[in-house]
Amino acid sequence: MFEFIEAPAPNAVIKVVGIGGGGGNAVAHMVNAGVDGVDFICANTDSQALRHCPAKITLQLGGNVTKGLGAGANPEVGKQAAMEDRERLRELLSGADMVFITAGMGGGTGTGAAPVVAQLAREMGILTVAVVTKPFPFEGRKRLQIAQEGIKALSTHVDSLITIPNEKLISELGRDVSLLQAFRAA
Repeated sequence: MFEFIEAPAPNAVIKVVGIGGGGGNAVAHMVNAGVDGVDFICANTDSQALRHCPAKITLQLGGNVTKGLGAGANPEVGKQAAMEDRERLRELLSGADMVFITAGMGGGTGTGAAPVVAQLAREMGILTVAVVTKPFPFEGRKRLQIAQEGIKALSTHVDSLITIPNEKLISELGRDVSLLQAFRAA
């Protein structure tokens, strides 16, 4: 069965929310590439990482939970941090017709907080699309398992979910790409 979704009107308000380190990198790439017509938001538990995000709007998640030090690769900490700032997230999403959520799955903040942000957007009646990455194979089975659990949790709160394995980025960037360049692109 096909479902037809109307394209957003020219004056539709679109917000892109980068969550965690991977999501922040994606937003930084889009801002630096000159993507316009959307509002960019970076949300992270790591206050230092937020300082490097070129988005006009940044939100430190879970100041009481993480003290600005990140989620320590623990999705439960990422989730609790987002829950702590639900009302602020709701304010930032307010007025959007469509929200794109971007995050790297397998760590703490992106994996734990992205489903919370998606749930809030859906509760607000906002068309919600997530674009997330899965870890490189060399990052280990545990990180991949955490990513898969996060993707499953996220999938219940979005209208559409696009998952990009990081190793696909290598095939696009070329085999001679450095590890640092690959993670930046991810």
